Amino acid sequence: MIQSMAVFFTRIMQRWLPDAFLFAVLLTFVVLLLGVLGRGHSPAAMVQFWGDGLWNLLAFSMQVLLTLVTGHVLAQAPPIRRGLGALAALARSPGQAIVLMTLVALVCCWINWGFGLIAGALFAREMASRVKGVHYPLLVASAYSGMLIWHAGLSGSIPLKIAVAEGGALGQLMGGQSIPLAATIFSSPTLLICLALLISLPLINRLMLPPPHAVVEFRPPQSAAAADQLPPPTTPAQKLEHSRALSLLLGAMGAYYLFDYFSRGGSVGLNIVNFSFLVLGLLLHRSAAGYLAALRQAIGGCSGIILQFPLYAGIMGMMVESGLAADISQWFVSVSTAQTFPLLTFLSAGIVNFFVPSGGGQWAVQAPIVMPAAESLGVPLERAAMAVAFGDAWTNMVQPFWALPLLGIAGLGIKDIMGYCTVALLWSGLVISAGMWLFY
Repeated sequence: MIQSMAVFFTRIMQRWLPDAFLFAVLLTFVVLLLGVLGRGHSPAAMVQFWGDGLWNLLAFSMQVLLTLVTGHVLAQAPPIRRGLGALAALARSPGQAIVLMTLVALVCCWINWGFGLIAGALFAREMASRVKGVHYPLLVASAYSGMLIWHAGLSGSIPLKIAVAEGGALGQLMGGQSIPLAATIFSSPTLLICLALLISLPLINRLMLPPPHAVVEFRPPQSAAAADQLPPPTTPAQKLEHSRALSLLLGAMGAYYLFDYFSRGGSVGLNIVNFSFLVLGLLLHRSAAGYLAALRQAIGGCSGIILQFPLYAGIMGMMVESGLAADISQWFVSVSTAQTFPLLTFLSAGIVNFFVPSGGGQWAVQAPIVMPAAESLGVPLERAAMAVAFGDAWTNMVQPFWALPLLGIAGLGIKDIMGYCTVALLWSGLVISAGMWLFY
C-alpha cells in the first residue's frame, strides 16, 4: 500500500509539479488573486504589498545562505567525510540504506537544520556510491524528511526566540517573560512526538522502496573540492595557501571567542551557529586552499535559491499586509476549544507555511493571533508555540523552498523526490496530529 501510494504521488508530481522557481512565481500570482478576490484589495494594492515586501528578508537570506555554505563546507571537511563514509558502510542492503539515511537525517536536522540538509545530501551521495540497488530519489527524499523535526530541535527559530525575553509587540504578547527550552524543545510532549517520528518514519520510507526493475541508481562523481585532491603547491603563494597554520590560527581565535561567549551565558541563534560552523570548518580542513575550494562548490549549490528568497519575501508581504495570513490563523482559532486548539493551530501553521516558509516570519504573522487566544483558552503558551513550530516544519515536505540546497548537492530535481515526500507528509501529519491531541 505504501509503495503504491509512493508510485501514485510520484507520477502526479512528475507530470504536474513545475520547477521550484516557477512554483514560487505561480504562488505569487495565487496569493495576489486571493488578496483581490478574498480580501477586496485592488490588484495595484497587492502589487504594492508585494514590492514593499520583496527585500524584507535580505538579512535573514544572508544568514540562511551562510548557514548552508558553512554547513556544506564543514560537512566536506576530511574528518567529517571519513565519518560519513564509515557510517554509510553500516548499510548492506537498499532497505538498510533507506532506514539509516532517514535516521541520520532526523538526528542531524534536530541538531541543526542547515547542517542536517547538507550532511544529509552528502551522506546520500556517499550511500549511493556504496550500496548497489538503492533507489537514489527515495534516498534523497529520506534525507530531506529529516526536516520534519528541525523546528523541535536545537536550531528551532520559534523556541529559541521565545527562550529570550524581548521587547516590542511580540515581547508584549509574552508579558515580557521568556519560555525556557525545557518547556519547549526538551518537554516530554515534544520529545515523544520526535521519538515517534524517529521510530516510524524510517520504516515508512523503507516501505516506499520500488521493485528492482524500477530502481534508479546514481553514482555521483567525486567532489573536485576535496582538500586531498588539490594539486601540490609549487609557488611561495601556493605554499602559503596550502599551509595549515593560518586557518588553524583563525580557527583557534574563533574557538576562543565561542568559549568566552558561552561562558558568559550567550544564547544560540543563527549568527552563532554560522560562526560555529565557520570555526569548525577552518579547524577541520587541511588548509585555507582546501576550505576555499569547498567554499566555491558550496556557493554554487546555493545558486538555485538566491532569487527565491525575494520572491517568498514578496509573497509574505502580500500575505501579511493583505490580512490573508491573519485570516487563515484567525479562522482556525475561532473554531478551537481548549482541547482542539493545539491541533488546529498546528494545521493552520502548516497552511501558512506554504506561503511564508520562514519560521521566524511565520511566527511574526501567527504569534499575535495564536498567543492571546491560547491564553484566553487556558492553553500553555509553550504548547501553542510548539504547535506553530511543528506546523511550520510539517509542510516543508511539499514546499520545495528548503529542498533546493539538498537537491543541488544531490544532483536531482524537485520532481524526483516530491512524490515520496508527499507520503512522508501524510504519515507525519497523522503522527504529529495524534501527539497534539494526546499530549498537548
